[in-house]
Amino acid sequence: MAASTDSATKATSSERQKYKVVAWLNNLIERLKGWTPKHCQKLFSERELIELCYRARENFWKNNVKLEIKAPVKICGDIHGQYEDLLALLELNGWPPETTYLFLGDYVDRGPFSIEVISLLFAYQLLHPDKVFLLRGNHESRPVNMQYGFFLECRKRFSNVLYDAFQMAFYCMPLCAVINEKIICMHGGISEDLVDLKQLDKVERPCDIPDIGVIADLTWADPDEKIQMYAESNRGAGRVFGVEAVKKFLAVHNLELIVRAHQVVNDGYEFFAARQLVTIFSAPFYCGQMDNAAAVMTIDEELVCSFTVMRPDLKKDKEKEKPVEEKKEEPKATT
Repeated sequence: MAASTDSATKATSSERQKYKVVAWLNNLIERLKGWTPKHCQKLFSERELIELCYRARENFWKNNVKLEIKAPVKICGDIHGQYEDLLALLELNGWPPETTYLFLGDYVDRGPFSIEVISLLFAYQLLHPDKVFLLRGNHESRPVNMQYGFFLECRKRFSNVLYDAFQMAFYCMPLCAVINEKIICMHGGISEDLVDLKQLDKVERPCDIPDIGVIADLTWADPDEKIQMYAESNRGAGRVFGVEAVKKFLAVHNLELIVRAHQVVNDGYEFFAARQLVTIFSAPFYCGQMDNAAAVMTIDEELVCSFTVMRPDLKKDKEKEKPVEEKKEEPKATT
């Protein structure tokens, strides 16, 4: 009888702790959704953000490096600290958990509110792990985000301790996702060294991003219409790949479409290799200097793709009442 009582007590305690965590995450999300630039510092404490990073790291650790996702799903590209635009995109496309999202990485650097971006997405991913999926980009790496803004943002607003906590979470993030066994998604691009997707099961985490190899290509590689297969990249990490490389990669792995981010494209999305690859970029008016739109890609149950595009003039002129353009496409992603 005593053993049974102890077991029941432990179960009750566990359920109570789980309820507290869910309540905390919901509260944090509501605070972040009520964000304004003038009051950003007061939204959260460093202690709770460190706790958020710890829990995100543990959650990433439980999942595979290659995620398996079922459609329908909406896909977002680079955000780069443009938190106001992230909120606008979620408002336009639907908030989790009613809408399922896959984010392709590069949440931090460049823009001024990287902490808000990654904190909101970590909180949503923890609260709705079957509705919000996060991949790692090349900027989710200490050597990169030490240089391009995130380190200074953390140090100025909080401390190096928080910065280190984010790195520990970043180093455990998944590297790619496959939707309905037909559409592969990553931040950078394909790799000549990835001859079998099962190779990804052997990736040990936490891991840094090297300059060469599969991990480097998944986070750094770019398409290049001037070549056919693979060549060295002028980025200093990863490689570039051509049309024939895309065709061969899809055929070898029995896939139909590649979705990636990593590059600014004027319309928010851009096709390559006869619509066998599409680049998604989700930070409009990038860095306040480029006249690019932002896009969110929708993949429905039939694997038909469409795009919601937010034009840069909506941001520059603050004309939020303007209609958002939605385009239907069928880029060889139907079974």
